[in-house]
Amino acid sequence: MPCILRKPSQACPAANSEPPSLRYHEGSMFIVVWQFEIAEENVAAFEAAYGPNGPWSQLFRASAEFHGTELLRDVYISGNYLTIDRWASEAAFRAFRKEHDAEYESLDRSCDSLTRRETRVGAYTV
Repeated sequence: MPCILRKPSQACPAANSEPPSLRYHEGSMFIVVWQFEIAEENVAAFEAAYGPNGPWSQLFRASAEFHGTELLRDVYISGNYLTIDRWASEAAFRAFRKEHDAEYESLDRSCDSLTRRETRVGAYTV
């Protein structure tokens, strides 16, 4: 079992082999997960926009408290994606949203045409 799933009191045999961002530190990260359904003709543009080097990640990098985005493509359901955005804390995410609300909303509107459906799966702490 990877360290990210272990409680701090449990031993982690390979603790030093995992990147620091994947080690378990209770309450140390805030994660926002979104699910998207994309039409086949929009896949390339969607992946460019929502990938780790796309405009969403570039906007989020305005905060030193942003720890990265993962874009996951479903292997079995064509056009089904998840994004996982990692922040230092919920407070850091909220501060970012407050400070960059206009840019966030503008980018969100410009990407609306890429998606059939967008659903916030949840916001989590680890």
